[in-house]
Amino acid sequence: MSDNDGKKTLGLRGGNRPGNVTQSFSHGRKKNVVVETKRKRVVVPKPGAAKTGAGGGAKSGGDPNRRPAGISDAEMERRLKALQAAKAREAEDAARREAEEKARAEERERRRQEAEAKEREQREAEERARKKAEEEERKKKEAAEAAEAAKRAAAAPAPSAAAPQGRGAPTNKPAPQPTQRKADREREQRGGRGKGRDDGRRSGKLTLGQATGGENNRHRSMASMKRKQERARQKAMGGSVEREKVVRDVQLPEAIMVSELANRMAERVADVVKELMKMGMMVTQNQTIDADTAELIIEEFGHKVVRVSDADVEDVISDVEDDEGDLQARPPVITIMGHVDHGKTSLLDAIRDAKVVSGEAGGITQHIGAYQVKTDDGVTLSFLDTPGHAAFTSMRSRGAQVTDIVVLVVAADDSVMPQTIEAINHAKAAEVPMIVAINKIDKPAADPNKVRAELLQHEVIVEAMSGEVQDVEVSAHTGQGLDALLEAIALQAEILELKANPDRAAQGAVIEAQLDVGRGPVATVLVQKGTLRQGDIFVVGEQYGKVRALINDKGERVKEAGPSVPVEVLGLNGTPEAGDVLNVTETEAQAREIAEYRAQVAKDKRAAAGAATTLEQLMQKAKEDENMAELPILVKADVQGSAEAIVQAMEKIGNDEVRVRVLHSGVGAITETDVGLAEASGAPIMGFNVRANASARNTANQKGVEIRYYSVIYDLVDDVKAAASGLLSAEIRENFIGYANIKEVFKVTGVGKVAGCIVTEGVARRSAGVRLLRDNVVIHEGTLKTLKRFKDEVAEVQSGQECGMAFENYDDIRAGDVIEIFEREEVTRTLD
Repeated sequence: MSDNDGKKTLGLRGGNRPGNVTQSFSHGRKKNVVVETKRKRVVVPKPGAAKTGAGGGAKSGGDPNRRPAGISDAEMERRLKALQAAKAREAEDAARREAEEKARAEERERRRQEAEAKEREQREAEERARKKAEEEERKKKEAAEAAEAAKRAAAAPAPSAAAPQGRGAPTNKPAPQPTQRKADREREQRGGRGKGRDDGRRSGKLTLGQATGGENNRHRSMASMKRKQERARQKAMGGSVEREKVVRDVQLPEAIMVSELANRMAERVADVVKELMKMGMMVTQNQTIDADTAELIIEEFGHKVVRVSDADVEDVISDVEDDEGDLQARPPVITIMGHVDHGKTSLLDAIRDAKVVSGEAGGITQHIGAYQVKTDDGVTLSFLDTPGHAAFTSMRSRGAQVTDIVVLVVAADDSVMPQTIEAINHAKAAEVPMIVAINKIDKPAADPNKVRAELLQHEVIVEAMSGEVQDVEVSAHTGQGLDALLEAIALQAEILELKANPDRAAQGAVIEAQLDVGRGPVATVLVQKGTLRQGDIFVVGEQYGKVRALINDKGERVKEAGPSVPVEVLGLNGTPEAGDVLNVTETEAQAREIAEYRAQVAKDKRAAAGAATTLEQLMQKAKEDENMAELPILVKADVQGSAEAIVQAMEKIGNDEVRVRVLHSGVGAITETDVGLAEASGAPIMGFNVRANASARNTANQKGVEIRYYSVIYDLVDDVKAAASGLLSAEIRENFIGYANIKEVFKVTGVGKVAGCIVTEGVARRSAGVRLLRDNVVIHEGTLKTLKRFKDEVAEVQSGQECGMAFENYDDIRAGDVIEIFEREEVTRTLD
């Protein structure tokens, strides 16, 4: 017989039956798939098969006749081996689980014992501490009682013998019972808490606190561990554990953050905050404190204070006094001052033999010009020509600040004028000598003595009137007296002994500044000290730069400019303010730092000036502006001085009802940005000697922004003044044209009360306004409803005639009242 006995062997696919299943998908799609269905085989063992398999058929697999159908000997043997292996694995798993359970129980028992031992030790320690405290308390009591007994024994010797014996008994007395009961209660409470626990049911779970060394412990930082090791090392070496205090020099600015202050002192931030809180300041480490408070904290911690300021960046350009041996003679700086159209520029033209006045718009000087003139004697003179118009007060003031000698030009046919007085005041404020040049002496109406007499009113006493001020009669047209004027200037300069050190870092003053289209920002600088050279790095006001080129008054490029030499400087990063001081620095970083500091200071100053400090001030300003009409304008000029002068002139236009507000002023051509600002605010743009570029012109035409061009400052100021006058409300004036007395009052049907009057003064008109006076008190003001002469309605009634009057919507009239007749007239107001 074969091994399989003619039957199929047991396989995986023996009982499978193929079948078709329709699988449905979305959108109505279907798919037929073939699946195999397993049929469970049920094996029914024959009687006696189990016994045979369990008995001697272990190796052979049992009797084939008593074996389940379809199972061979090899398969049967494999099944028996698998069953034995499964039983062995179950036995091993049971043993392992039993061992693990036993280990867990032992671990729980160990931990419980450790906890009980720890608690027991803690209780014993507390008990020992309590007993120790009681023993110390008892000893203190005994010592106190012994001292008391000694005092009593000293006071009463007889009964003192028994006192120590009576007081010695409590020595071996046990601890008081209440204290014992309290300890028992605490022990019972601890025992009760222990009974209420879950007997270590959760002790198998390890928490993070237990893993790191206990529930209440935490990791120490690395710095803390290092400090601990350092202290242990110092202690082991026998040295001092406490480190010596390090006293530091703490640099203290005007304001500092608390955390930064702690870092500079190398102290803990918490300690610094604690000191501040002791002083009553509740601050955090990120808050800023002032320098005085920080100084107190620094001294409290034992450090030294080194005060520093942001303004220290300017220390690199501090003014250094020059040695007498380094000083050399320099040309004098002469400023030509005086009233407009008195011939200042013409006089300077005659001196330098040029035609500067022909290039000025309207025949007046709009800018400060700086020139150098060399006389026939070889003397070099530096001239500053300042404008004479009233708007250029500040420019004349700057001219007086940098000058050595002032030449006051007064026209002989016009005498002393307002700007002449201003020039005198500027010269006196600058404390510089003055020379009076009486110009236009060739005119028939010239009267030099009148000029000298009027100068006396302003404390200017000329030499012709026994004074100290030199006066020269000149004529710019004919050249008369020019040599005498130059001689007087040279004499005055010789008396002053003007000297400067050319071998030092240059320092100068900006006379004028402008934004040139092709060259960028250009500043006219008068060098006062040192020598300015090409390539020097400088700072001027809020701007800085490097000298790219130096151009003298004749338009020629020069390599350097010494003291009292005016030059145009190219290479600035922005347009400075006229009057700023130029200083040469060693590095560009220094110049940039100083310029940024000055710009920040100017910004803070503007912010502080524009901000209302209190709510009351803000409300007051809003109330004042409520009834104030404003004329907004934008000003663009060719140079900085002109823009500044125009803005100052605009600020003077206005009164309590109208004012001119300059939204923006700048130097250079009118751009699209200016047009956008003007359109947003509804303001016109005033261009002084500048023009709008092509894109700005197109934008202005599209948006309807008005751009006005001016070349003479008179016209600009007058136009703005006329426009501001249009914002003024018309003034209403009342003209009294007549009076009438009421003689009798009549009642007329359909009309009401009619006053029978006689016109006592002037004329009564139907269209005029009337007031009813009773005992010289106005009780009604209105208009006439009717004005009749006899039965006819008339337009007016002359003085001395009788008439009838009725008031509009008013009937309370009485005999004896007076009617006042007046007319209202609107008068257009202007800004003077």
